[in-house]
Amino acid sequence: MEDSRAFSTKKYIAAGVIEINGKILIAQRAKEGVDLGKWEFPGGKVEAGETLEECLKRELFEELGIQAQVGEYLCTSTFQHKDSLFDMCAFKVPSYEGEISLTEHSAMAWVTPAELYNYDMPAPDLPIVKLLQARLP
Repeated sequence: MEDSRAFSTKKYIAAGVIEINGKILIAQRAKEGVDLGKWEFPGGKVEAGETLEECLKRELFEELGIQAQVGEYLCTSTFQHKDSLFDMCAFKVPSYEGEISLTEHSAMAWVTPAELYNYDMPAPDLPIVKLLQARLP
């Protein structure tokens, strides 16, 4: 286990696993950066004073234009980026209201858990993929 004191700060990210009728929504990153073009579970960084669930609701509204219901916690993926340590906490999103419109992504896809490995996803998303695939019958 890494010593978190070696990092200047620890930050939190909330990610949503939006699953409808056995398919999961993933979105392709459009913002410049190391993960440009990769597919991800939508979400973002927790702001001061927010809970993980509040962050996820806000981020899904900002990124997709939907009012999401945040469900059960799934897992946490811990990773390092530059001098920060991140915990990305994934939650199920069993339902939402509104029509999806992409504001921060270039594309979206509804895929089965078995299809997730066909998409180029950033390393922090892979533990979520592994968990979803382990739940397959």
